[in-house]
Formats: sequence, C-alpha cells, structure tokens
Amino acid sequence: MEKGFVAQAMEKFGFMPTTALQVTFTVGLMAAICAAIHAILLFGVWGTVKKYNKRHPKRWLSLLIESDVFTRFVIAVQGIVLNVQTKLWIPQEARIYKILLFMTELWIAVLLMLTLLAIVTLVGNIVRGMRWAQKLPLNGIIQAVKLAVILVFGILIASILVGSSPALILSGLGAMTAVLMLVFQDTIRGFAAGLQLAGYNMLAVGDWLEMPKYNADGDVIEIGLTTVKVQNWDKTIVTIPTYALVSDSFKNWRGMEETGGRRIKRSVFIDIESIHFLSDEEIERLKKAHLLHEYLEKKVEEISAYNNELGADMTSPVNGRHLTNVGTFRAYLGNYVRNHPMIHKGLTMMVRQLAPTPEGLPIEVYVFTSTTRWVDYEAIQSDIFDHIFAVLPEFGLRAYQSPTGYDMRHMGGGRGANAPSA
Repeated sequence: MEKGFVAQAMEKFGFMPTTALQVTFTVGLMAAICAAIHAILLFGVWGTVKKYNKRHPKRWLSLLIESDVFTRFVIAVQGIVLNVQTKLWIPQEARIYKILLFMTELWIAVLLMLTLLAIVTLVGNIVRGMRWAQKLPLNGIIQAVKLAVILVFGILIASILVGSSPALILSGLGAMTAVLMLVFQDTIRGFAAGLQLAGYNMLAVGDWLEMPKYNADGDVIEIGLTTVKVQNWDKTIVTIPTYALVSDSFKNWRGMEETGGRRIKRSVFIDIESIHFLSDEEIERLKKAHLLHEYLEKKVEEISAYNNELGADMTSPVNGRHLTNVGTFRAYLGNYVRNHPMIHKGLTMMVRQLAPTPEGLPIEVYVFTSTTRWVDYEAIQSDIFDHIFAVLPEFGLRAYQSPTGYDMRHMGGGRGANAPSA
C-alpha cells in the first residue's frame, strides 16, 4: 500500500512509528493536536464572536450562539483532522490504522449530519422572525428538509458500517421502494399537502380553523409534516392529519379577521297575530322617535299621494296602501343598525323579512361588527337584540315564544303554585 508523503518523509529520516509504544505516542500526539485546534476554535474564535455579539448584538448572531451549530462543527473538524493525521502519520500496515479510519469516517458523517440538522433549525428560527414567512408552514418545511438530510447521511453511515459503496446501498433500497413508500406514506402525503397549503395560501399558523369532522374549532398553533395542531377555544388541542386539510373541507376564518368585521346574522320571530295597520294615533306617537320621524313623514306623504291619485275609499282598510307596524319596525331597525357606533359601515348592512314559519315571521338583522374580537362581538350582538326585544311593544308587536307552563295555567284559568289566594 502507498504511504502518505509525511509517512514517507518520516520513514526516510528514521522517525516512522513501528513499535506499539511509538504508535501509542503518535496517536497521543495526534490527540493533542486535535485538542489544541479544538481549544483555538471553541475558546479563541468562538469566544471572540460571543464578546462581539455582547457589544453589538444582532438577532441572527444571537440565534447562532444559542444553537449548537458551531460546537457540532468544531467536533466534526476534529474528526477530519484526526482522519487526515491518520493517513499522514500512521503506517497502513498498523492495526490501528483501519480502526482509526473507520472511527473518524463514522465520526465525521454523524457530526456533519448533526451540524446540518442544527443549521436547518437555525435557518428556520431566523426566517420565522421575518414578516414574509409568517404564513408559511415552516415546521413542515423544516421537518421535510431534516428528513432528507437524515436519509442521505443514513445511507452514507450505513455504507461506512458495512464497508461498501453508497451506490450499492441505494441499489438495494431501489428494490424496497414499495415498502418504503408504504411506511412513509403519511409523511409523503403530509409533505405534498403542506406544499399545497403554502402554495395556495390555504392555512397558516394563527388562523382560526373550524373542522367539525375532527372536533376542531380554534387557532392553528403548528403545521407539521404529518399533523396540524389546533388549540380549541376550550384550550384542548386537536391534531389533524395534514393531508386531511387538502382532501376534506374546512373553514378558515382568516378572511373575516382580515376584513375587520364579523357578521351578525340573527332573526327575531314576530308573532303574526300581532301584525296590523298603524292607526293615525300610533303614527303620531312613533314620529317622536328620531330614527323614524323622517321615514314616517316621507312615507305618509307618499302613501297619501298614492291613495288620493287612486281615489281609494279609505273607510275600508283593504283599500289603498297603509303603513304596518312590522314594516315600520323593519325600517326602524335599519336606521338603528346604520347609526350604531360598533357596526362596520363599509360592509353589508341589511334588515330583511324572511319567509314565514310555524314559529312566526322572521325579521333578520344582517350586519357586520367593526371588531373581530370574540368577546366584543358577542357583547355588541347581545346589546342589539336586547334593544330589539325591549322595543317591540312600542310597535304593538310580540316576539313568538312557545307556550310555557305559566301560559298553560293562565289559559286554563288555573293558579300557579306561588299565586296568592283570593
């Protein structure tokens, strides 16, 4: 076997280690050189970098210091230095030569893999702080890159352990492709789904996701390679397969939050028996409401002109046009929500009548609040409907309500248990 040029020079001048003691001394000297290089890099170079960062702190440099990238790289360098020294100083016929080569090659492969994994984590932490990357499924991408690094170095380490070429390992894996795809099918499908979610901007960390099939209704806290974590409003955490977000349907509330308004779509059911034409006295009373005065003045004038032109006999309520209490109530609600300080003026505002049901006539309020905060939204919606129920009697209207035990006793002329005696 051909000796290295340093070994040849040492042999020429009679310094070639041949005895066990000489080989031991040489290995010790090699270890000392590695320790010196390690001290220079770790305590000299790296120590200087840390001092510089204390004086001039930078986010990326702080993240680098907190990570294990440099430490792992320095240990990998020791393996490289020891490997090179083995080839230069140890004779190939020595038993320790092959042992050292095997150990250092394995050392280098493992530490380089760990260094690359730490670099991927570091890059992910740096990118995570950038605004443009906020909506990317970084955890899934980082996990995919780490998996690729582990697979590549896993093949390299396996080739070192068995003492064969990586090409032979790859050719053996080719026959196991179907088995590997079966084992890693969730990972492959999750990675493809993650790319789709990112490419089409379908989901991001922080989005409010609703997916009843998986009992998920809350904020997305993590998008991984194979699972998505959702923290529900009751603080439970649900995990959903990443590919399920592409194959199944889900609701993302991000659009609502970006718009700046949350929809109120709720109806009050009017008892149809309480609907009637407004009398002149009722009209005059309702004109005192500032939200109705202008509407009633204009509407009375319009209806009077129409009836006069038609020549209708107004002694009968079926002739001509009349104002109704439910129509006037609907107009009042429309003005009320348009003047409400917490209703979004740039989005749809509507009060409409829906088709009658066995429960009565639905009058629906369809508006958007000017805030998307859940607590504030519920308070605004409650205040609006508190006012609606309280103002109904002013229009001579009643909200529909299924008969209660009290109603049944009242209809039967009976007394309640707490009713006073005559």
